[in-house]
Amino acid sequence: MSDNAALIARRDRLLGRNTSLFYDEPVHLVRGEGVWLWDADGRRYLDCYNNVPHVGHCHPRVVEAITRQASTLNTHTRYLHEGILDYVERLTATFDSSLDSAILTCTGSEANDVALRMAQAVTGKTGVIATNHTYHGNTAAVSQLSTRMPPVGGFGGHVRHVPAPDSYRPLGGESGEAFAAAFAAAVEAAITSLQQSSHGFSALIIDPFFANEGFPDLPQGFLDKTVAAVRKAGGLVITDEVQPGFGRTGSDMWGHQRAGIVPDIVTLGKPMANGHPVGGVVANADVLNAFRKAFRYFNTFGGNPVSCAAAMAVLDVIEDEKLIENARAVGEYTRDAFKRLAQKHAIIGDVRGSGLFMGMEFVLDRATKEPAVAEASRIVNEMRQRGVLMGKIGIHQCATKIRPPMPFSRENADLMLSVFDDVLSGL
Repeated sequence: MSDNAALIARRDRLLGRNTSLFYDEPVHLVRGEGVWLWDADGRRYLDCYNNVPHVGHCHPRVVEAITRQASTLNTHTRYLHEGILDYVERLTATFDSSLDSAILTCTGSEANDVALRMAQAVTGKTGVIATNHTYHGNTAAVSQLSTRMPPVGGFGGHVRHVPAPDSYRPLGGESGEAFAAAFAAAVEAAITSLQQSSHGFSALIIDPFFANEGFPDLPQGFLDKTVAAVRKAGGLVITDEVQPGFGRTGSDMWGHQRAGIVPDIVTLGKPMANGHPVGGVVANADVLNAFRKAFRYFNTFGGNPVSCAAAMAVLDVIEDEKLIENARAVGEYTRDAFKRLAQKHAIIGDVRGSGLFMGMEFVLDRATKEPAVAEASRIVNEMRQRGVLMGKIGIHQCATKIRPPMPFSRENADLMLSVFDDVLSGL
């Protein structure tokens, strides 16, 4: 029997207290394969949460690519190497033709930090707009965007936060076009506020799927008026694709494509190389070159040959195993099942998502839509005890976050749904 208490005490001593851990009873993992994880006692868990091993834990083609390149050469980008060029060429081919160049980093946080500086270089301004329930990383610059953990000393004054879109409780009380107009109006007001300050307006940064906000179901064209307002004001649109990217939503390769917009800058991270530390910023060559002129930027490990080999293997697997189509089909199947469960369990107030990024919001009363926060935590922890791993997310922290590796199958979904039904019945 593994001794989790001793491990936690050791973590506190060596890594510092308050280091994040999932679940009331943390899981001590020792092995992964596909959509499965094993703990130190040999117990198997169905992984319905982790988007980092995007094509499956320890996918053999990614492992082989890493091993092969690591045994040949690994160095930084101040030497010539075809690996980064081949990868960026293939990566940018999946975007609109205007997004034709890239910088590779090690993390999504670094990518978003670079993106903000790109916008500064192009506009000469520093003001930025984000939603009030977002997360874009943990550098000093991007931590200013998050309201959930305000920075020491407070916000710098160059950030304006707008209400995160909530399709279950839409801004202004209306859905459809009125909802989209209300969000655009909030962004326009924030632009005006920044323009009247010494900072000016440089960019709007959003996750086009609004993942941390609880991935609301938004009408087609929801962002059109917002993007038009940003462009009219001379600002840039930055979309953070760390969570919805690489086909996760089942409809398109990228979340902004699903939303029907073309951003100026796109940032990438976690799933890019199946757990190998790779991030990236994709932009138009003119935008990227403006950044290169304004900032001396070099990343020792960003774009190294091993990382590029791993990232290229991920693109191969997505294509060869038809994982985007799998995300669409299995996602639709699972959400239909969730809707049937909602007829049985009154605590389910809303079912939402796209592809293999989905969940439901729990409420104490469907009429009042009062968030069932404690119950949501209990459900997630009960699922963990029964061998199914998922998370909790959303503006009110009462929505499940189900975001499994992309090979997730109908059989996997059936197991998760069966356990889920049992847990809800036992509340």
